[in-house]
Amino acid sequence: MTEFLLSVHVLVAIVTVGSITVAASMFPRIALRACDGGEEREGRSEGTGTAVLLHRVCTGYAVAGVVVPVFGIATGAQLGVLTDAWLIVSLVLTVAAAALLGLAVLPGQRRLLALAEGAATEEEARPTASRLSMVTGVFNILWAVVVVLMIVRPGSTTGA
Repeated sequence: MTEFLLSVHVLVAIVTVGSITVAASMFPRIALRACDGGEEREGRSEGTGTAVLLHRVCTGYAVAGVVVPVFGIATGAQLGVLTDAWLIVSLVLTVAAAALLGLAVLPGQRRLLALAEGAATEEEARPTASRLSMVTGVFNILWAVVVVLMIVRPGSTTGA
């Protein structure tokens, strides 16, 4: 059972968190390009369509990503490591990353999309894009630290 829980945890983490990380990192640049104009297609610049798609990826995978900590906690319970410091720190960082995603990254993407669809210039949208890039970078760093903690597991007796 532990192998199943761990497998689902790792697979869903790779698919969801990896997708969010890539899409969120690409979003500010693509949205700025949409503000700059770009090729018009069906009343919307091509960059805006791509930005909308990236935002949908982030939103959809954020919802699916709830499975990651659920299976992680179940795996930790099976292994008897729920009170280990590395797991507690990982959970706290996961909650921080989720809060950052829900309270800053996704709303920032929506603001930037509104600017792009409202025909804002690149200069008008640049401060919003810069803030979003910074917040997304912090989000990505939080996940990188969680991944390292999951691999290294300080105090682990497995030798890893």
